[in-house]
Amino acid sequence: MKVIGYIRVSTQDQAREGISLEAQRDRIEKWAALNEGEVIAVYEDAGISGKSMDKRPGLVTALAAATKGHALVAYSISRFARSTRDMLTIAGLLEKQGADLVSLSERIDTTTAAGRMMFRMLAVLAEFERDVTSERTRMALAMLKAKGKKLGSGNPQAGADVVQQRARERDAPLLAMIRGLNTVEAAALLNSAGCRTHMGSRFLPSTIRRMVSRARQ
Repeated sequence: MKVIGYIRVSTQDQAREGISLEAQRDRIEKWAALNEGEVIAVYEDAGISGKSMDKRPGLVTALAAATKGHALVAYSISRFARSTRDMLTIAGLLEKQGADLVSLSERIDTTTAAGRMMFRMLAVLAEFERDVTSERTRMALAMLKAKGKKLGSGNPQAGADVVQQRARERDAPLLAMIRGLNTVEAAALLNSAGCRTHMGSRFLPSTIRRMVSRARQ
């Protein structure tokens, strides 16, 4: 098995013991040795927060390099992402590329059946959380309507802004993957990785242009 390591430390993390880049690299190398893996590359983001995926060149490169037969390994989930949504996006991309995901601290290892089951449970919990939020929103709107409040008449632009923001958040990890490519190359890469638009369609150069334009707004 070929192992690709990813290590990250933010400015705040540098003051903590056991979270240094060297410590993370050592844990990854020891895991690879125990699992008969070969560490072929370790990508890092030094002094960078985990809040935004598209602003971490090390992660972007690591994701692009992790193809079939590779395992992307990190010290903990917090090194990959700070939100469940981003973590599931990363896992989805790796799965489509035929690569595995390993988080040492949480003992998540999709190279094993137990590890795959655990990660799927996390995905189910994240979906449940989204459904609960959606249900609460519907209930709140229904209560306002019952009280005679006129919905949607105050500021239609505000609703449009929310939709655009959600789209930008959805696009961010994909744009990180295709950074530096032209629209034709970007569409080909995403399609070959098995990615689809939120409508379930294949990516076209025009789709990429809309994503880039939206990100700049």
